[in-house]
Amino acid sequence: MKTRLLTLALGSLLTVGGTCAALAQDTPPPPPDQNQAAPPTDAPRGRGMRMDPDRQLQRLTRELNLTSDQQDKIKPLLVERQQKMQALMQDQSAAPEDRRTQAHTIMEGTNNSIKAVLNDDQKQKFESMQERMRRNRPMGGPAGAPPPPPDGSAPQPQPQN
Repeated sequence: MKTRLLTLALGSLLTVGGTCAALAQDTPPPPPDQNQAAPPTDAPRGRGMRMDPDRQLQRLTRELNLTSDQQDKIKPLLVERQQKMQALMQDQSAAPEDRRTQAHTIMEGTNNSIKAVLNDDQKQKFESMQERMRRNRPMGGPAGAPPPPPDGSAPQPQPQN
């Protein structure tokens, strides 16, 4: 009788333990959060929305040594870019490729406006920052373009499937 009771108890424990282990495996861990605070719940998530204009301005100020006058000129450009990008990402009527093209146009326009505020040394540093971001971007560049070859030559066209 004791053996039967012990076997039943052990079987129950194994069943409960196996069920808990199976449930634990069904719940994936949250994705790692790399160097950023959690965005507000109403903020869109995705590439290009990682930093708000204030944080972008702080980074530019730190890396380019912006004057307060330059900061006052650049901040509205960053705010406008964020608003345009949010509106673009919310517009689901456009094809993804069109949205990518429009996003690239918005980014380039803002970057050109920022460059107009910078001195020559700051422009060079800004260009280096942009190149670093392009290299670190998935697929190596805008709109999924392959990264440029390390020797600086023009990339070869990829065959279409």
